[in-house]
This record gives sequence, C-alpha cells and structure tokens, in this order.
Amino acid sequence: MDNSVNFKQYREKYKEFHYNKYSIQEDDKEFILQFEFEIPGLIKFNPKTRILKKSFKWKDINNNYVKNMVFHIGLIELISYWKCVCPPNIIIKCGYLNEEQIAWWKKLYFFGLGELFYTNNIKANLEDFVSIICYDEKKQIDYEKIEESFSGYIVPIGGGKDSIVTLETLKLDKNNDYCLIINPKTVTLKCANLAGFNQENIIEIYRTIDKNLLDLNKKGCINGHTPFSTMLAFVSYFVAYMLSKKYIALSNENSANESNVVGEKINHQYSKSFEFECDFESYSDKYLKAPVKYFSFLRPLNELQIAKIFSKHKKYHTVFKSCNVGSKEKEWKWCCNCAKCLFAYIILSPYLYKKELINIFGMDLFENKELLKTFLELTGNGKTKPFDCVGTFEEVNFAISKTIKNIEKQNIKLPYLLEYYRVNFKLMDTSNDITMRYNDSNNLSEEQNSWLRNEVFKND
Repeated sequence: MDNSVNFKQYREKYKEFHYNKYSIQEDDKEFILQFEFEIPGLIKFNPKTRILKKSFKWKDINNNYVKNMVFHIGLIELISYWKCVCPPNIIIKCGYLNEEQIAWWKKLYFFGLGELFYTNNIKANLEDFVSIICYDEKKQIDYEKIEESFSGYIVPIGGGKDSIVTLETLKLDKNNDYCLIINPKTVTLKCANLAGFNQENIIEIYRTIDKNLLDLNKKGCINGHTPFSTMLAFVSYFVAYMLSKKYIALSNENSANESNVVGEKINHQYSKSFEFECDFESYSDKYLKAPVKYFSFLRPLNELQIAKIFSKHKKYHTVFKSCNVGSKEKEWKWCCNCAKCLFAYIILSPYLYKKELINIFGMDLFENKELLKTFLELTGNGKTKPFDCVGTFEEVNFAISKTIKNIEKQNIKLPYLLEYYRVNFKLMDTSNDITMRYNDSNNLSEEQNSWLRNEVFKND
C-alpha cells in the first residue's frame, strides 16, 4: 500500500494530536482506565481498559504511583490513534516528560511503527517524524515510600507455544503467582488451566479500541502494526505494582531481534526485542520506580529450542493457537493459509511430523502449494521476512533441513514444499545443532538461568 501522499496531506491538515486526560476509577468488580485523545478538527477518542478485581488484594488507587503509571499507559495507548493521520506534533496536556523521556518515547514510537511506515511507503526519520510537547509545568513526583516487599511472578500468556513453555519451565507457585491475559479467549484460559492456574489466579484485562478509530480505518486512514507488546509491558507493570509482584516473566525469545527487511531496522517484533526489554528496564527504574522487574524468561533461546521443548508438552497440542487470522473467528482456529501458521508448522516439524502435526492443524501444510510464496519468504528467499511473529531464517532453514532428512531416512516421498526446497536450495548442515545454544545476553537471575539451562540441556 502507498500512503505516502496521504501521509503528507494529513500532516498538513492535522498538525496536532492531543493527549487531554486520563483517569482510573473502580467499583466492586473492576478498575477502569480511560483516556481522552483528540485530533483537533477531526475527532476525539476515549479508549478504555478494564481490569477485573476478583478476590486479589489490590492497593489503593489514590496515590502518585498509580497516577503516574496510568499516565504512562496512555502514552503507549495513544500511538494506535496518532497513526491514523500521523500529526507532526503530539501535545501532552495531562502530564510532564523531560527531554530524556521525550527522546525515549520518540525512539519507541519510531521503531515500533517501523513496519507501518514501511508497508505504507512512508519515508520518515527519527528526528522529525514527530515532536512531543508537554503543557504541564516541570514537576518532581513525590512518591510514597514502598515499605512492603514484592515477591512472586506474573506471567502474561497469549495462547501460543512460547508462553506455555514459560509456564511449564519457570518454577511457579500456583497458589501465589498469576497468569495475565489481555482480552481472554477460550484458548488462553484453557492453557492457563492446563498449567494449573484456576480462575482466581488469572488476571483478566479487557482492552477496548474506540469505535471512532475503527470507522476512520474503514474510510482509508493510515493503518498498520503498532507495538502492542509495549502496551503489555506498561499494563503488566501497573498490575504488578498493584499486587506487589516482583517479576513480570515474558516469553519473548532471542529470535525476536531479527529485522524483517535485510539491511534495515524494521522489525515487526521490535517491542519484543532485547533492545526494548533493556530500554524498558532502564526507563521503569528511573521513572516508574516500583520494585518490579520486567524480563523475558525465554530470551536465551531461539524458536527451534522452544518448539523442541513444547513438543514434549502434549496436553497443550490440540489447545494452543498462534494464528492471528484465526483469532478473529468466533472459535479460534488455525487458518492454515498464513505465515504464522506455516512458521509454527515448520518449526515443530522436526519433532512432530507428520501424524501429530496433522492432528494439530487439520492438514499437511507442506502440501499446500498456495503457501509457496510465504514459504520462500520464511526461508529468506523472498523480498522480506513476513511481517509477523516468526523466527529467523537460520531457524526456519535448519528446521526444514532437519525434517527433510528425517523423512528421507524413512524412504518416503517428500511433500510439495519440502520437495521444492530439496530441488532448489542446499540443505543446512544439521550436525551443528542450533538447539544446543544458550544466549547469555539476557536479564534472567542466576536461579532463573539455572532452571532454563536444565530444561535445554537435560537428557531426553
């Protein structure tokens, strides 16, 4: 899509985006976070996020920590609304950011929207794609000293194999630790249940997109990928503070660091990258100040290692889902026609092909000729890597090579996509097993590293 002309016209017509206000309210059942954004001369937005209270022991919301955190949630929420016409100025009317904070947010917005700019053919640069201006006077927030100790885990889950591996490998206390789910579905709730979490240990959060944005999207305004994982970071940090939990254990792997466009820093998974994880840790230590640590438990691993571990947890095999297309259906299914489905199929194929994979997906995706273009993109033989949460070219090619060799040992015919690969490309040397790696560039504690290493290097 080419929205470059619209981008220039919109920015000329709509010069400001206003972050007017934020609020947090509560009743017996839930907390409600609400925000007001405005594009003067066009429209206002009032998105909401609801957090169910259940029987959890929440802190009082009437303190400076809470106000500051809700303000920050609005700073990441706003990017979904700003992008529709990309005004050159973001005006913040309800809080203050210093120059260092403004630079941090500009970096996040720019690289978090890298895919959107690329797919809409928008030429932008970090320095002048937007200015952030605060109307509030400079002020120092007086935090109340946190006396109590923070302990335990919150594990955000999305229904895919990665968070399942975290749930099964991290040493969790099922009575005192929590799963966290944004916009729960049957699949995500069932995964939590299978991991041993009951309804009173699942934090349910419901985030609503303002209908006005959906209407603008239908009318052709600029649309595309936004850094959702950053929203998860700030919301889960807020919840961890409110429940006195020390760790937020994400399930982002080392593979999330790879760009989708060779030679450029355009990454669909930027807000899942190690760079963002470290940036968030630094920012939260300085400007949020709760004794909460946000990190990815699976950061030392690649996707193939995670798939290998997941392949052993058979109770989840017919439950887990990763397909974004299928998630929009009433019952979440594998669509079996997208990059996410094909990647999941490929990465599991060295361990489960073929009867078990067909039982999961309902068909042999390696026989789907319509997936050839996607197959080539996943292997690094297309123009770009698919803009989705998929692994690196090395992992994909290793998995394919391993599966082909496994099938050839059985002296049976290769399915269409694997035969195409065998004829047109060279198989990787699989004797150098990439599932025996461990990336020490991570934010795990010594104990957490020990748990994960034991799982990766244990004898099967």
